[in-house]
Amino acid sequence: MVWPIQKTEVLNSDVSEDVEKPHLDNRKLVKQGSSMPEVEMMKERFSKLLLGEDMSGCGNGVCTALAISNAITNLCATLFGQLWRLEPLPPEKKSMWRREMEWLLCVSDHIVELTPSWQTFPDGSKLEVMTCRPRSDLYVNLPALRKLDNMLLEILDGFENTEFWYVDQGILAPDADGSSSFRRPLPRQEEKWWLPVPRVPTGGLSDNSRKQLQHKRDCTNQILKASMAINSITLAEMEVPESYVEALPKNGRASLGDLIHRYISSDQFSPDCLLDCIDLSSEHQALEIANRVEASIYVWRRRTNSKPITNRSNSKSSWEMVKDLVIDADKRELLAERAESLLLSLRQRFPGLPQTALDMSKIQYNKDVGKSILESYSRVLESLAFNIVARIDDLLYVDDLTKHSDQLLSISKVGLIAHKSVAIPYSVPVSSTPYKTAFTTPSFSPSQLVSPAKGEKSQFVDGSKLPHRGFGVKKVLTDYLSIDTKGKDCSNQVGRSESFSSSNSENHQHLKLE
Repeated sequence: MVWPIQKTEVLNSDVSEDVEKPHLDNRKLVKQGSSMPEVEMMKERFSKLLLGEDMSGCGNGVCTALAISNAITNLCATLFGQLWRLEPLPPEKKSMWRREMEWLLCVSDHIVELTPSWQTFPDGSKLEVMTCRPRSDLYVNLPALRKLDNMLLEILDGFENTEFWYVDQGILAPDADGSSSFRRPLPRQEEKWWLPVPRVPTGGLSDNSRKQLQHKRDCTNQILKASMAINSITLAEMEVPESYVEALPKNGRASLGDLIHRYISSDQFSPDCLLDCIDLSSEHQALEIANRVEASIYVWRRRTNSKPITNRSNSKSSWEMVKDLVIDADKRELLAERAESLLLSLRQRFPGLPQTALDMSKIQYNKDVGKSILESYSRVLESLAFNIVARIDDLLYVDDLTKHSDQLLSISKVGLIAHKSVAIPYSVPVSSTPYKTAFTTPSFSPSQLVSPAKGEKSQFVDGSKLPHRGFGVKKVLTDYLSIDTKGKDCSNQVGRSESFSSSNSENHQHLKLE
């Protein structure tokens, strides 16, 4: 009687195992099914890269470098193009950003350079061989960009349970909520009807909340500077396309025009005085001047480095001809140096100057995949950092208006900003990156118009004193990447950079270079 019972138990156990196996198989299928969309998405991304964005497959696509640059640009536009509020990035968007960026950046793992090294054999003999190592620019800059990326996401994650909130324009909120109502757009928001209006409590933000905002703004501003430095150095290292060189004017006068050429050739040349004499009232005009000055630099440098012209008058002796050539070369070099100083002064006066025609041409015709990755990655991080700084500045602006509303005569009963009755001057500089942000941020806080409170006051640096984009990346990364975004106050290390005017509606068209 014992054996049959045991046999029955064994049979029952077998049945139970058979019943449990389908459940285990179902779990495996569910897990595999969840990973299938990611695999299909990865196949689609790499198929587009291999085709060079030419879905016909006829070989008319762009080069690999530009395809990767466009892919990174489009991914950023999809996930961060509508950063209108200071709030954490949704988990699905964050995972998508990290996953797809990892796919696009994995190409850099196979970009190496060969260096000589010595290999020792067991018998003690040595042989010089070539070994592979990551390319130096990628080895230095790519980890730095990854760290900047993570820091920006951490800053966004910190905007939880905040004292401020946003109201869509045109939506009236009840006064019972005890808030300061801004039911119309701020002065610099009037043309951006889609932007939500930041709102704060009646008494404004608490000292602790404002201090945290200031700390996050300072840290983000340093990330912006580091990204700009990497982007500028990467662009400077790209080769000048032949198409750009061929399209240059014949001489510097044709490029600059008679007025600027006459000033730049005079003995009393001063870049700042020359800029004061030029109409730079709009972003388009400033960018046009930058393009013309940059073209003249390459015109003069190309003629200096070109072969001497032999069809000169035979009446001159060989020594006179050599002397004339030396004088002409020195003069062209002097003019090129003056043009460089003029371009530098222009960039310092307009720190948010968009990419010039030369920069866009370099991106379009660049064949170096590694430099394309560094340029596009730093550019999108620059855009994201700038948007965060702009949103924080908008919030601090509203907070200052709320706290000092009794001293500003331009606040109506419902808290509307009657900017027509009181002129609050703020500069309208141009955009910092190809990604243009939603609206201009003020160059100073309204609290500076009144007696300063006991609390900390935002410090704004004059845009004319800002450094040029191309300062040394080693110093930038050494100074800025060690910032603790969660604890330490870095306000004593940070100069508030000049804000930039921009438009989110032009993001995709301005960045994507077909």
